[in-house]
Amino acid sequence: MIVGTAGHIDHGKTSLVRALTGVEGDRLKEEKARGITIDLGFAYLPLPDGPTIGFIDVPGHEKFVRTMVAGSTGIDMALLVVAADDGVMPQTVEHLAILDLLGIRHGVVALTKMDLVSPERLAEVTAGIRTALNPTCLAHVDIIPVSVATGDGVDTLRERLSAEAWSRQVHHDDARFRLAIDRVFTLTGIGVVVTGTVLSGAVQLKDAVMISPQGLAARVRSIHAQNQEADEGCAGDRVALNLAGPDISKDAIHRGDMVLDPFLHAPTDRIDARLRLLPGEPRPITSWFPARLHHGSVETGVRIVLLEGDALRPGDAADVQLVLDHPIAAASLDRFVLRDTTAQRTIGGGFFMDLRAPARQRRTPARMAERAAWADPDARAALARLMEAPPHARRLSAFARDRALSSDTLDVIIRSLLPVILGAGDEQIALNATQWQRVIDTVVARLALFHTEHPDLQGMPRETLRRATEPRLAAPAFTQALLHADLRTHVARDGAFVRLASHVPVASAADEAAWQAIAPLLGGETRFRPPRVRDIAAMLGRPEADIRQRMKSAARRGLADEIAHDHFFLRDVVHEMVQIAVDVAAHAPDGRFTAAQFRDRLDNGRKVAIQILEFFDRQGVMLNRGTVRSIRADYTDLFAPTARL
Repeated sequence: MIVGTAGHIDHGKTSLVRALTGVEGDRLKEEKARGITIDLGFAYLPLPDGPTIGFIDVPGHEKFVRTMVAGSTGIDMALLVVAADDGVMPQTVEHLAILDLLGIRHGVVALTKMDLVSPERLAEVTAGIRTALNPTCLAHVDIIPVSVATGDGVDTLRERLSAEAWSRQVHHDDARFRLAIDRVFTLTGIGVVVTGTVLSGAVQLKDAVMISPQGLAARVRSIHAQNQEADEGCAGDRVALNLAGPDISKDAIHRGDMVLDPFLHAPTDRIDARLRLLPGEPRPITSWFPARLHHGSVETGVRIVLLEGDALRPGDAADVQLVLDHPIAAASLDRFVLRDTTAQRTIGGGFFMDLRAPARQRRTPARMAERAAWADPDARAALARLMEAPPHARRLSAFARDRALSSDTLDVIIRSLLPVILGAGDEQIALNATQWQRVIDTVVARLALFHTEHPDLQGMPRETLRRATEPRLAAPAFTQALLHADLRTHVARDGAFVRLASHVPVASAADEAAWQAIAPLLGGETRFRPPRVRDIAAMLGRPEADIRQRMKSAARRGLADEIAHDHFFLRDVVHEMVQIAVDVAAHAPDGRFTAAQFRDRLDNGRKVAIQILEFFDRQGVMLNRGTVRSIRADYTDLFAPTARL
């Protein structure tokens, strides 16, 4: 269990921790000289045959409140220290506000220096503490008088903390690993060591991790949890990690960085959040109000954009967008604190909702619904609400990443909700039953209308149909949607086009007869360099304009494709050339090949090969990267022979 101290300067936090543990919390020369805690101090109290209580001794001086915020992130229990002679002081109030904003609900108050005051004064200060606690989430906590000088109450306080530690369950959650770094140093013969509190998940020896937001890959060489060598560090543990990697050095890692599961690495600098402004603020805030954001152990500048109303008044809460000066590593529902730009006072705080907030259309009803969904503390309910809110189609990997969910947890949620899942890998998207039916209905309705307006065309271009479908799906997901059993009974694919299964393009007798004469001329051994319209017209002794018209009719029916002006290839041949390109790419370094490599396989001359490649570029089958090309795997079926899906 991690206990974080809080309270006004010189109220005896460090002395109390020393009395409880026998460990000196002040660790810097400056701290000892000045008699105040400047940076985080750490002490541990192993319980007999039981858990270890870790103490984070945070500074009380107002200049060091930002360090206090870092220390309070990830603690299990607050130890609020108030001196009986002074009573509740300004930093007491501010620290209590920070604990409340961070949502810390377990705690105890140590009323120190009880030996210096009368019983009446002790009762008066106790009443003042209770008044300060009442509006916060720590309103219910015990107040225990103690004296470090005489030892009175210290054992009682230690027993209270021990009972809490024994009652708490081990933190083995199934979220992914995150640790907020608050110290970085090197040890001779060991290397780079980072310390912090594990916010979620667990880390084990030899695990691959990432330092975010920089994106530095590392491996865990050794672990100390609760000041003891360990094979694992779990959520709630105070942990030191010895990290190794090609780019890992003391100067490359900073306080405020996050060590995390590589899956979670996705820094953000624009976040929709719920913000509560403290009642004591002197005035309302308006959009683009500047402040300092504290999250985990990081501090950065931020601008606040209001998403509700024109001003946020003291004591009120509202949805806001936080535009950060620098990207940070975060997760949805993480708590944060805001201080003013002069670092003189805490002004408010809250929790993150959507980590991928848009810069435009921030106040629409759709965005309000999305934010409300992200704010749901239950991950299953949050995903269900997101699928109800526009744009409905939700990338499962992005949802799991931003909620720091393990793959097992995501699988449980999916089995519970039973969404329709389309796409593959990181591109998998989920739709609920209602939105999936909308996709089916929209596809069928759009195709029916298209066939009514264009009865002679083979079908609607697949990409055009995708953009017209609601809810709109990414290209890989739309491809899978067309292959889904629920749609295969309704639609068929003709190369790059989609049609209703019942639709047959209308062709005149003259067009059909002409095609029967033209088609053989485009096949055979010369299929990769077929004759052009003028050549076919000469072979058949017919006007060039007539041949061109018949060829375009065949193209509309999906029998041929016009690769370049007046240069038509049979649809089956176009599909064959796509497969050849796929094979060339498969045998090329990094899947990238040149026009010459493709030309050599077709043996049809550089000019024609270039025309074919440029046609494939336009159709999205290939990506042109200057002198080389690569294949887009999700488009290789565009020119497949006419087939029922």
